[in-house]
Amino acid sequence: MSSTHADSLLNALAELTALRRPRLMLRTARFGTLDYQRDTDLRRILRLPATPAPGVATLRLLMELESQHEALRTRPPQEIGNPWRATRHIEVLIALIAEARLLAEAVTPAT
Repeated sequence: MSSTHADSLLNALAELTALRRPRLMLRTARFGTLDYQRDTDLRRILRLPATPAPGVATLRLLMELESQHEALRTRPPQEIGNPWRATRHIEVLIALIAEARLLAEAVTPAT
C-alpha cells in the first residue's frame, strides 16, 4: 500500500470517528451490520448497477451520502424540501460502518 493511499485511508477513518450522531441511531446501525449483505445492500444504497470495490472511494461516497442525510435531519422544521427518512439514514450508516470495518480489517496486520 502506497503512503498516499494509506494517508487517505487514515484520513477517511479519522473523519469517520469524528462524526457525532445520536446514540440510538448509531446503536441501531451497529446492530444492523449483522445483517449487512455487501453485494446487494451497497449497490441499492448507492443506487449503482454494480457493487463498487471496497476502498477509500467507496467509503467517501458513503460519507458524502450520510452527510446529506444528516443535513436533512438537522435542518429547521419550517424548511420545505425532501423529507428526512430515518430508515434510509440508518441504512447508509449501516453500510458506512460495515465498509469502514472492512477497510480497517484490510490494513490491520494479522496477529
